[in-house]
Amino acid sequence: MPRTDLRFLDPEGKRYGIPTWPWRMGPPPEEWATLRQLKARGLRPGGQRNPIGGQLGWQSGDGPRFAYLYRVELALPKRPMTEARWASIRKATQARQICPACGEKRDYEIPKRYGVCNDCPGGANEAAA
Repeated sequence: MPRTDLRFLDPEGKRYGIPTWPWRMGPPPEEWATLRQLKARGLRPGGQRNPIGGQLGWQSGDGPRFAYLYRVELALPKRPMTEARWASIRKATQARQICPACGEKRDYEIPKRYGVCNDCPGGANEAAA
């Protein structure tokens, strides 16, 4: 089990600019939550993104990492998906199914890696050969 890294213990925010706690030693989860935790509760930050309320810090192989924390009491309910939003998502998905090289509509999204459908020169079928 990893030890707690106390260099991230800065509840007043003097070192990092905002209140910071070590991973697994954060403030009460009833009062603070990460973005992912808010989404799981059906909430969104609701204007709290600037400034961030606090953060959790930990050390990884790539260096120090941080997860932002938001006040649960200031969070707002997530906006529901309207029919207009669903329509715009369908329209965008359909646009990504048209090959820019041959103009054919495919039953899959054109891979960004190749930029063309699998049947066009330079597509995935040619790259696999």
